[in-house]
Amino acid sequence: MKAVPMSNNAFTLEPSFAEAIAVITASADLSEEKRRHWRSSLAGIARAFDQPLEMIPARYSAVRARMAALHHVPLGWTAKTLANHRSNAKAALLWFAKEKHILPHGVPLSQAWERLRVQLPDPSTRYRLMPLMRFCSGVHIKPDAVDEAVIDRYMDHRARTTTRASDDPSRRILARLWNAGIGKIEGWPHLRLIEPPVKAAEGPTWDDFPEGLRTGIESYLTGLTGRRKNRAGQRIRPCKPSTLVMRRRELIATVRMAVIVGIPLASLTSLSALIHPNVAEPVIDAYWKKDGDEPGTYTINLACRFVAIAHAIGGFDADTLGRLEDMQFTLEQHREDGMTEKNLRLIRAVLTNGVWSRVAKLPEQLMERARRERHAPVKAAVLAQIAVAVAILTVAPIRLGNLTSIRLGENLTKPGGPDSNYWLTFTKYEVKNALLLQFKLDEKATTLINEYVHDFRPALVRDNNAEDWLFPGEAGDHKEKISFSTQIVDRIHKSTGLRITVHQFRHAAGALILKHRPGEYELVRRTLGHKSIQTTIRFYLALETTQASEIFTDIIRNKLDLDHHAP
Repeated sequence: MKAVPMSNNAFTLEPSFAEAIAVITASADLSEEKRRHWRSSLAGIARAFDQPLEMIPARYSAVRARMAALHHVPLGWTAKTLANHRSNAKAALLWFAKEKHILPHGVPLSQAWERLRVQLPDPSTRYRLMPLMRFCSGVHIKPDAVDEAVIDRYMDHRARTTTRASDDPSRRILARLWNAGIGKIEGWPHLRLIEPPVKAAEGPTWDDFPEGLRTGIESYLTGLTGRRKNRAGQRIRPCKPSTLVMRRRELIATVRMAVIVGIPLASLTSLSALIHPNVAEPVIDAYWKKDGDEPGTYTINLACRFVAIAHAIGGFDADTLGRLEDMQFTLEQHREDGMTEKNLRLIRAVLTNGVWSRVAKLPEQLMERARRERHAPVKAAVLAQIAVAVAILTVAPIRLGNLTSIRLGENLTKPGGPDSNYWLTFTKYEVKNALLLQFKLDEKATTLINEYVHDFRPALVRDNNAEDWLFPGEAGDHKEKISFSTQIVDRIHKSTGLRITVHQFRHAAGALILKHRPGEYELVRRTLGHKSIQTTIRFYLALETTQASEIFTDIIRNKLDLDHHAP
């Protein structure tokens, strides 16, 4: 079968949606109704991708995963409309492939690349190298011309047009398979590709550490399990088990890095020896070198940890402490303010008109669905449970640990009597940063909680579960954090198209407050329970650009006295 030649389109290496629509429009073999439906669905999928028709390859296998990932709510469609568009687009693309003899996996191979392909004995190797071969065939690159620059172009194309990984591990696999053909396959190019380095070996194990070092680490970690005072004389709560695990991992990684940079393991006879500036400084330098021009958050935090440990275990003179504190100060100057890009993407979605209103309306919608599911009491109760959790998070953006551990009559109370609104409160001993939190819940949230507590929660309370948790779990305990968080995230995404974690409700709250009350960081601080206004400003300062742009746009569109009659 003769394959269709490569598209002349500058955007794709093969025929595009635009070409498929043109062929469908001109076909006399299709009914007018089918032509109309197929054109409409291909155009609709292109709008959903937010890409020009000319940029989307008209091959079903190339867009199948992207179509499957579409969600109907952000598109303003019903689930049935999206399903219809997917079905029509699939039928149109499969018809187009048959009509134009398009290969099922994309661009046909040139003769030079086909000669190499047929010699590859392993199906897995063929599968992994074929995309590169097709790309090179499409852009007229011969095998002997493949070098690092070509691989750069290919990986960029792969990242933009496919769902395949394009990171260092995938590039390393590609380079290894390519290099394996050198000298073994006739006609295979002799230029070796560079393999990105693998992660360094783990180094010594815990049992290899000197006994004094192991004893010092264990003693330090044990000290973190009790109440203690910080350098300012303030009492600190015991660390959580998860925090202790992280501290142990950090110290073990520090030992391994010290060995990597040439410090003899036998010299690390104690925890004091490990964090001494003569060891700590080259360790920090090594981590910084791995990070690049700027130290990463882990490196900066590690320098802070060394100082904290030095003060906790004592035994250092003023000069030694000064060196550690100078190192910490130097690293702190490189700490990035603000949020991660992942959280900023969420904020941009939250501040887009119509998005947050879908989340705010969700509790009522879930509760209505729970009412219709009363024939399945547990299923209905779980829906009502999620409805209440989202309702609380939208007006009281608390942390996941506090959400799951809410107790009726203790954290959730009605000070004004049975007919009054709920108050949600946490003592300073229950909050991560030891600050009292209290929220007065509105009528909507109170009504939802009342219905859940009286009509749905009993189905979740087992015989052995007599506790007063708002969200009861198994064996008398509250709902497990990870499973509850997953249920909340998945339900919100399924219903609204927005993927937001429990903790990200806090970022959304800060962004929404500043959108409507620009510059009022103190209001954000109080709502989120930050100890320091500087913490709040550091996280949300970047949003001032958004506020400024909206104000400027309003000035341009509505405030200026523009002369519409000027020539």
